[in-house]
Amino acid sequence: MILPNMIKISRRFHTPAIDNIEAEIAKELAKPEIARRIRPGARIAITAGSRGVSGIGRIIAAIVAELKRAGAEPFIVPAMGSHGGATAEGQVEVLESLGVTERLCGAPVISSMDTVEIGKTPGGIAVHMDRHASEADGVILVGRIKLHTDFKSPIGLESGLMKMASIGLGKHKEALLLHSYGVHGIRDIMPEVGRVVLGSGHILFGLGIVENAAEQTAILEAIEPERIEERERELLAVSMELYPRLPVEELDILFVDKIGKNYSGTGMDTNTIGRMRIQGTPEPESPRIKYVIAGDLSEESHGNALGIGLADLTTARLVDKIDRKVMNENVITSSFLARASVPIVLDNDREALLTALRSTWNVAPERARIARIFSTLHLEELYVSESVYEEIRSMPDIRPAGELSPFAFDPDGNLLPF
Repeated sequence: MILPNMIKISRRFHTPAIDNIEAEIAKELAKPEIARRIRPGARIAITAGSRGVSGIGRIIAAIVAELKRAGAEPFIVPAMGSHGGATAEGQVEVLESLGVTERLCGAPVISSMDTVEIGKTPGGIAVHMDRHASEADGVILVGRIKLHTDFKSPIGLESGLMKMASIGLGKHKEALLLHSYGVHGIRDIMPEVGRVVLGSGHILFGLGIVENAAEQTAILEAIEPERIEERERELLAVSMELYPRLPVEELDILFVDKIGKNYSGTGMDTNTIGRMRIQGTPEPESPRIKYVIAGDLSEESHGNALGIGLADLTTARLVDKIDRKVMNENVITSSFLARASVPIVLDNDREALLTALRSTWNVAPERARIARIFSTLHLEELYVSESVYEEIRSMPDIRPAGELSPFAFDPDGNLLPF
């Protein structure tokens, strides 16, 4: 069977970006309504999550520098629910892989899975907070605001500061509790938990991060706790306008070089591939992709291949890297078990591509609609097959970055590096 020719293309995203992260954070923290909350001598906890936020180490280091300049004593707490195998040591490892360390950020990382109960929601749900954060003189929430990969919220709170306040600071206990209610728990109850945390007096302010389609920081905004819920809705709308998407709506095959927690909380962004795979939740209407192939697992995921269940085929080299204990802890906590179901395993990339191509039904191999991306977080460069290129080549933001040529494999049958 003959694979179609492919061409590498680049996409020019016309989106805003912040050039000087440090200067922007200094400006935000100098706002009178924010600066008055930072007292000399105060021990202040800064949250750090597990998402692959662009330049997160640099962002946290800049916050630390400003807090020290004001005479405060900052420290960093992992805020990531069940990630890192739901262990204190594992969560430190996750942060280290993202560039969040004491050496790079200038503040100690204090990790524990211990929590204290700080209140209850109107419905009686216990609200937990990281013990070290609760004992601090204040907490700064740091989170990226973007579309959620599990649901679409009618109240406009999906993945950002409210989630960091609830599931992030609530650690494994709160994650287990909220996920035990399925989508209802994270879509409807999570904001209620967040409101309790924001009203508890522990939160000094939040630093909302919005990224553009090229994964660059577009907005950094310090927000008082009483304004976080309203402002997060507004920033989510901005994030949706900047959100990167595939250049086409229909594909026969999407080959994803790497999946991983550093690219998306679900390993592959469900908004990019058009799949949720949550019981009782309808699948997105687009994009429409017949077969998704997961080629490899990022080192930063530390064996957590959550999201492999969103693929139809995968490779032996990916499966060999799975740490089942770490992955299972994460997926069982979420209760979305299908997302860790390992699909058909092929020996290498070539076999996976040929298997998918054979199963496209009545599509001539040379006319198959195929795209290859490095990850769902990286959509500014990708490979597309000839039939796809014919469709999109006239788009103003598409540029060829090579020539049409056959797939290139190494001696083991795996695709040459992106």
